[in-house]
This record gives sequence, C-alpha cells and structure tokens, in this order.
Amino acid sequence: MKALLVLQDGAVYEGEAFGAAKTVVGEVVFNTSLTGYQEIITDPSYRGQMVCMTLAHVGNTGVNAEDVESDQPQVTAFIVREVSPVVSNWRANATLHDYLARHGIPGISEVDTRALTRRLRDKGVLHGALCTDGTHTVEELLALARSWEGLDGRDLVREVTCAEPHHWIDGTRVEWTPVPAGRNASIAATPQADPTQPLVVAYDFGIKQNILRRLTSHGLRVMVVPATTPASEVLALQPDGIFLSNGPGDPAGVPYAAAAVHELLETNIPTFGICLGHQIIGLALGARTYKLKFGHHGGNQPVSDVDATNVQITAQNHNYAVDEDTLPANVIVTHRNLNDGTVEGLRLSDRPVFCVQYHPEASPGPHDADLLFARFAGLVKTHQNQE
Repeated sequence: MKALLVLQDGAVYEGEAFGAAKTVVGEVVFNTSLTGYQEIITDPSYRGQMVCMTLAHVGNTGVNAEDVESDQPQVTAFIVREVSPVVSNWRANATLHDYLARHGIPGISEVDTRALTRRLRDKGVLHGALCTDGTHTVEELLALARSWEGLDGRDLVREVTCAEPHHWIDGTRVEWTPVPAGRNASIAATPQADPTQPLVVAYDFGIKQNILRRLTSHGLRVMVVPATTPASEVLALQPDGIFLSNGPGDPAGVPYAAAAVHELLETNIPTFGICLGHQIIGLALGARTYKLKFGHHGGNQPVSDVDATNVQITAQNHNYAVDEDTLPANVIVTHRNLNDGTVEGLRLSDRPVFCVQYHPEASPGPHDADLLFARFAGLVKTHQNQE
C-alpha cells in the first residue's frame, strides 16, 4: 500500500508502507548510524519521534530477541530509503516489517531520505504525520502535523519507566522482595544477588538494557527504580552509587526528577548520569537546558575529552543540551561536541558526581568511552569500602 508522510512545513513524501497500517503524528529526526537499527527502534529515548535512517538499505539482518534495548519498539514511526524483504542472519526470528507490524509501529520506505535529512538539517526538527493505511489525504495529514502539540514540556518519561523497583541480575529482571532489617537487606533477600557487591540504584527514565549490562559487568549490584521514586526512598536503601539513565523528551518536562536528584547530590554518594540523566543533573544544579536545532542522533559524533586531551567517537541520541553559561562555579565541563561546541560532559569539583550527554554503552557503536563505567565502578567500590 502507498504511504504518505507530510511535514508541518508542507513537504510531502510518498512511499511504500510497511509495518503497521495506521496514521501517527510525531517529531521527525534523522539518524546517521550505519548499523544497529534494531537497537535504535527499541531505544526509549526515541519515544514520540519518527526516525529517518540516512543509511540507504535497512532490514537485511532482521530482528532477534537479544539485540533489543527495551521490551518493544519505542519509535512512533520508521522512515527508510529501502527496506529489505529478505533476512540474512542466523540469529533473526522475524523480519523488520513483521516486528513493527506486530507492535503497531508504521514504516515508510522508497523515500528520498537524503532530501528529508537535508530539510531537517536546514530547517530543524519538524512535526510530521504519516499515513500507511490510506485513510487520510495530504491536506488532512498537514492539518494533523500542524496541530500536534509536540514534545516540548511533555513528560514522556512516565510512558517508558518501570512500574515497580526490580533487580537486574545476569541479564534478567528479578522482582524486588523487601525485608525489614540490615544494610541493603532488600537486595540480600534475592538469592541470585551477591550481597558483597556494591549496590547501585539506577533511576529508570527509559534505561537501555545495555547500560544495565555494562554496570553489572563491572561487578555492581543494580536495583532499578521508577523515575518518580523520591530521594528519601533511594537513600533508605543505603546505596553505594546512584545512576541516572537516558530517556525521552524534554528534561524540563520531568521536574520531579530534578528535585529528587538535587537532594541526592547533597550526599557524598557517587553519581553517574547519561543523556537525560546528564541533563537532569544540570537542572538539579540550577542550570537551564535548551533545544538543539535538529539534535544529535547517530554513532559517529566526535567529542573532545578535555581532561584526556583526546577525541572520542560517540553514539548519541538527544534533542536538548545543557546551557553552559548557566552552570554554577563548582561544575567543570569535561567533554565538548566538536561539531557544534555543545556541552557533552560535566563533573563536580567538590563531589564524586559526573555525567555525559552521549552513550558510552553504545551497542552497536564506538566503544571509545566505555571506560566511564570503569571509572564509576571504581568510585562506587571506594565508597563501599569507606562505609
């Protein structure tokens, strides 16, 4: 069936429908990654967005059960130049078309994705309406795109965060069974957890599974808590470290998270934030955030590591940045984007707190920044030994 994508500026893209047959509205962004479409479409940070891949040929490796970053696709829609009808990978258990259709996500192919990318690059992020079921005209889709409320100020985190606290053990979610006494007693009550390992409480703002894999690979016990968890409940667990995850949308839309983190930063507990977690730390410190023209989405963003005086190639997915001019005096900028100069990393001079805007856990993607997990683990283990 034919598909129609109409942008709020009146641009119309006709193509072939795949995935689910429906009409959706979202924010259109482009991603420059050459691999990893499965990880991209299941990344909760893309909630509310239609992702246009600049890579011409997508879908040839299908979809498998291991390479997901969450339990389901999170994108609003998927836009590609050409989608492969043939799967050539021994790990695959579904085609991209079948996977998206099963989860109600529409896609459009046979689109000039280079032209679409240039438009987004020149004009900035645009709202779009996509119809893959033949039920809407161009005029109707244009009206939908122009009347859509957008993502600014919206709380998308509540749509992707977990409902209850849980452990992450050997790649498996294990429900939390609290017991009344002892340091980290709630963790010790789970037989699979090693009570001698330091405890990290991870805020789930839309956490990617590979982040959890990287944390546990460094010998950390991980308890995941919902985004709305008050600081008092986290401190009651007596954690050795606090992790603030990635997530979707506008950081200004989750003031409860910044309020909780503000309180947690008053402690001396090692804290590490990634992406939205980085922005929330900025807000908790009194800084402001702002929206980028078309965001950073891809696996090839060059970042200057100011402390190490080198350049890292990084994976990124964000539309907002921390305003450097509003940061307090005890904040040191540690990383900077070499394309546009935006802040990519911070640390506090007086507390064991640091954060980065990009994704050091990138899978697939560059591993230049993976040492950040080792650094965090070292701080957490030092804190445990001091208790």
